[in-house]
Amino acid sequence: MIGRSELIINSDGSVFHLHLRPEQLADTVILVGDPDRVDIVAGYFDACEFRVQNREFVAVTGTLNGTRLTALSTGIGADNIDIVMNELDALANIDFQSRTSTPQKRTLRIVRIGTSGCISDTAGLNDFLITKKAVGLDGLLNFYDGRDCISDADFEQQFIIHTNWPARLATPYVVDCSPELYALFSGTGFADGITATAPGFYAPQGRALRVPLTIPDVNSRLASFVYNGAHITNYEMECAPIYGLAALMGHQAIAVCQIIMDRVRKKADVGYNEKMKQLIQTVLTKLIS
Repeated sequence: MIGRSELIINSDGSVFHLHLRPEQLADTVILVGDPDRVDIVAGYFDACEFRVQNREFVAVTGTLNGTRLTALSTGIGADNIDIVMNELDALANIDFQSRTSTPQKRTLRIVRIGTSGCISDTAGLNDFLITKKAVGLDGLLNFYDGRDCISDADFEQQFIIHTNWPARLATPYVVDCSPELYALFSGTGFADGITATAPGFYAPQGRALRVPLTIPDVNSRLASFVYNGAHITNYEMECAPIYGLAALMGHQAIAVCQIIMDRVRKKADVGYNEKMKQLIQTVLTKLIS
């Protein structure tokens, strides 16, 4: 039995942060960072069952061409992903009445639609990129037992050696996307990438404003790393813990991102919303096909 302080259930039967009840969660979940993007995704639904919001977590469940979908915002960063993934799994696989794990496990399809910055010539502004493999610089997965069973140990070792990764930082972890979802999304306008998930937007991604960096050349260290002929293509802040926790929990996960910053050429496109709508439509079409 899971204690009341470990799984907090609100008085209306909803899970603590997301404010969702188990019956409100669809088997296919679209994760977006920006709360405003939830309504953009839901705008393509044929019908919506409900909309709920608590802090940065906004959720809409509805249907599109007969497929039930939940659109959910995560906010920014691995700490929020820890909340979102654990509470999604609780909604799917814990009986809230008995506070015990359900005997029949439910597998969620989790698709992150986000924005990202490229650090390699293999991707450019407004490209759509699938994260085939995620490199977690955030350290979150290291707190979970079983982390070594679902990560790519050889990649991790070679990455640490090549980058001379400082021991005082979190040990990087590397996790693949879901093979089933990769087969669904690969090709047709999507480039493949290896994504580094950073624990912050500024120094962890090599941005220096007024405070100097401990690793000024972090971007070149990452960009120059090659593993089995593949380069690290881009940065973002949520993908790796999604992949890692999904793998540990028995869910399928993939991330598709629009490149809105080119760190190589020092360019950015802040007017990316129309292109983002195109990405959302493409993802939805894939999910209901």
